[in-house]
Amino acid sequence: MTAAPAEPTGSASADPSTAPATDLATDLAAALGAEQVLGRAIDRHARAHDASHYLLVPQLAAVAEDAEAVAAALAVAAEHRTPVTFRAGGTSLSGQASGDGLLLDTRRGFRGIEVLDDGARVRVQPGATLRAVNARLARHGRALGPDPASEAACTVGGIIANNSSGMAAGIEHNTVRTLESMTVVLASGTVVDTAADDAEARLRAAEPQLVATLERLRDAVRADEAAVAEIAARFAMKNTMGYALDAFCEVDSPVALLSRLLIGSEGTLGFVAEAVFRTVPVQPRAATGLLVFDSVDAAARALPALVDTGAAALELMDATSLQVARRGPDAPEEITALDVDQHAGLLVEYRGDDDAALAARVAAAAEVLAGLETTREVDPKADLTRDPARRAALWGVRKGLYAAVAGARPPGTMALLEDVVVPVEQLAETCDELAGLLAAHDYADPVIFGHAKDGNLHFMLTEDTEDPAAVARLEAFTEDLVELILRRGGNLKAEHGTGRAMAPFIDRQYSPTLVAVLHEVKAAFDPAGILNPGVVLTEDARAHVHDLKPVDRVDEEVDRCVECGYCEPVCPSRDLTLTPRQRIVVRRARERALADGDVELAAELDEQQAYDSLDTCAADGMCATACPVQIDTGALVKRLRAESRGPVEQRAWRTAADHWGAATTAASRGLDLAATVPSVAVTGPNALARSVLGAETVPQWSTDLPRGGRRRSATPGGTGVPAGASGGRGSEGEVAAVFLSSCQGAMFAPAEGSVGVQSAVARLCAAAGLSLVVPEGLDGLCCGTPWSSKGFTAGHEAMAERVLDAVAAARERVAAGDGREAEAVPVLVDASSCTEGVAAIMETAERAGDPRAGAVVDALRLVADDVLPRLQIPEGSQVASLTVHPTCSAHRAGLDGDLRAVAEAAAVEVHIPVDWGCCGFAGDRGMLHPELTAAAAAAEAVEVEAFDAVEHASCNRACEIAMTRATGRDYRHVLEVLADVIAGGPGPAPAPAPGPGAGLGAH
Repeated sequence: MTAAPAEPTGSASADPSTAPATDLATDLAAALGAEQVLGRAIDRHARAHDASHYLLVPQLAAVAEDAEAVAAALAVAAEHRTPVTFRAGGTSLSGQASGDGLLLDTRRGFRGIEVLDDGARVRVQPGATLRAVNARLARHGRALGPDPASEAACTVGGIIANNSSGMAAGIEHNTVRTLESMTVVLASGTVVDTAADDAEARLRAAEPQLVATLERLRDAVRADEAAVAEIAARFAMKNTMGYALDAFCEVDSPVALLSRLLIGSEGTLGFVAEAVFRTVPVQPRAATGLLVFDSVDAAARALPALVDTGAAALELMDATSLQVARRGPDAPEEITALDVDQHAGLLVEYRGDDDAALAARVAAAAEVLAGLETTREVDPKADLTRDPARRAALWGVRKGLYAAVAGARPPGTMALLEDVVVPVEQLAETCDELAGLLAAHDYADPVIFGHAKDGNLHFMLTEDTEDPAAVARLEAFTEDLVELILRRGGNLKAEHGTGRAMAPFIDRQYSPTLVAVLHEVKAAFDPAGILNPGVVLTEDARAHVHDLKPVDRVDEEVDRCVECGYCEPVCPSRDLTLTPRQRIVVRRARERALADGDVELAAELDEQQAYDSLDTCAADGMCATACPVQIDTGALVKRLRAESRGPVEQRAWRTAADHWGAATTAASRGLDLAATVPSVAVTGPNALARSVLGAETVPQWSTDLPRGGRRRSATPGGTGVPAGASGGRGSEGEVAAVFLSSCQGAMFAPAEGSVGVQSAVARLCAAAGLSLVVPEGLDGLCCGTPWSSKGFTAGHEAMAERVLDAVAAARERVAAGDGREAEAVPVLVDASSCTEGVAAIMETAERAGDPRAGAVVDALRLVADDVLPRLQIPEGSQVASLTVHPTCSAHRAGLDGDLRAVAEAAAVEVHIPVDWGCCGFAGDRGMLHPELTAAAAAAEAVEVEAFDAVEHASCNRACEIAMTRATGRDYRHVLEVLADVIAGGPGPAPAPAPGPGAGLGAH
């Protein structure tokens, strides 16, 4: 078989310099809409970075929200001879998601998920994350077959583009084996739905030359016995080098060939706008354990026997991996108790459809497990845990390993992750040689891990990408690596795609005949060579060491960021301005500009960061919950805000801290006044004030804001609910806590017809025979968040002192009444964000050795733990259905279970939206920038409308206002709903009963 090579991809035909950027931007604006074209410096630099060790800054970025927009953008790019790179999750590790031409953001508008056939199939768009898809399939007991470790952030588009497999998928359930049909946009603009009855006829009519080439290549490959044998050997293992050549041996029709070749093509052949997957059943029972061996070699040699036991997953982790994992805050005991030397771990998991099937699988494996030469004796009954929390902790170590190890890299270096595969029987020797190869090239503390049952190894090294000697070392090591893997009969890429890292070595893995086929495929799909040039195929033998990402040290708290993108799906501003990763990389770009003497670029980025990075960051900390190295970009933003505050602002907010009761009363009266006059009398002056004083200073009033609240001391529950008799914990009428109710209730009235959470807490505690006392000066106290979030440090310190003094005095009075130790009396807070703020004050005091520090408990936990067990829910009193919005602060505090418990006590059916996330209200940020809340809550609002519950609730007044605004449904605190259920309907709080302790702490 012979095939002539096509014109080299990445040639001058795709030179972005052939047309001015302004012309490209103008034409794109005409095709897509001006708001979809992102030409500012911050737009281009923020999107340039992905999880790989490559960096190319695009000439222009744009957003395409449907297939027609993608086709229009490709037409403009072709006219301007500009390369196009499709960008979704940006978790790819080989540079596939960045380019120097047009970067087309296809994440924002392509998030549709439609479950079909009771979960047996699912229709998905490329911007949806794997986790989001599986969350919707979970209720059907199904999941997508591919299961990459980056499931929290990787998108379906990337999964298709890289032919992802993962930890348990192997090659049986990878993308190519489970994808049923797709809608694809070709470089020409042709849109093909491969599931359509007339798909082949349409394709022949629209793309006759492409069809002819595919049929010719199919016949030529099949006629060449050597080519067929080579393909069979290569694709018997995981293989993402080049294109899916096995398609020519397995499918016949042009439509099927097109579909198969698009899978794994890394954005170089077309864009998949939608796909239908056949899902796989989730075996609900699993047992997971960590087997520890004396060395990687010992672990690798145990693999054949373990594979034969039917293990669903076998994940290898070398000594360095284990050492890094031990330092994680959630590291399981199996790792923290290990004194790591040269050890290696195998994370093993067995699965079954039910308990009996799992027990049988584990029992069948018991003899093999017990006979392994592990560091410690293996007892399957004890070492294979079925506990969900312990299993999640073990898998959390493995799934976060890349980012955690990379986060621990030496300062000033870049982490490079490679991905290879060899036959399983060659794994032990390959591991040994690979370790020797890394040592021979003087790589310190390299990391080896991977999907051992597939012979799939990942290894990571760190390198100074700006040191010419280091780059030369990398180049020499890569040559030796290629020789090693091919000599062992392996593939140079297993599941991370060819990318830029291995594109120069295509002709080392494949014969000249198959290399020619690869080039013909590219030329047939993309004659102009505009789709992601330099990825998969290149004529540059040193492309893998070009465009390496520099390492800029900027902020201590974020320098360890590896730009993995795990933080992005949980960020409330991701669809409005920037994500946490983008906030970090823009700061890095600014520092790079200064180092290069580009003062103009640095100034432009500074100007654009003010709104995009600082003003619209919710600073909610959710990014830290998703970040494998626990970076809280919100904390960085708070620090930067503090640095930007002038002395006048600091003094003003310091004064507000001293007169907070008056400030909240003024805000409340202002809301009352606004509600009583024609809206135009408020909106006009409000808009003028915002334009003069700035949106960061003056909140935006709107008709959907509630009226003002009441002073806490004048609200039922604000003077304490005294006990019928005083006593220690557990006695009738005990004092449960010092009640520091949130000032949100003083500013904002409760939802219409509701009593407010402060009164609801009092009613619930009284019904359970529990008392609460309040600190002196309650109306002037606050959790401190308004100051900390805005960067007003002096005001926050002043408020913290007031809270500590007031709470300590109240605790002492309680202790004097019932003989308890004062520190044993918790502080109770009734809004999740305020609980977090008060807890932060107490933690700071405790670190300083301040005796005023003490425990803080959220009202949700008190009610779940101490109130619900004492209550009788009146029969038939529960609401029929309740949609609950968990808050970011409650989630970070581990209150999700308490929130659900309270909700399930109050309602027959509880709905927690799959798409819930931070609402973006963030104290007053949603009033300063309502567009942040609108963007943050948009997806959840759609789901809320579809479920259409009778009641809607959350656990923080500001978030309730945000969700009411976003959905048009009245949200209130879930404890208000429960209080009504207990009382048989809304009503006032019970009057305090007289008795010992009455009036404790009354204001």
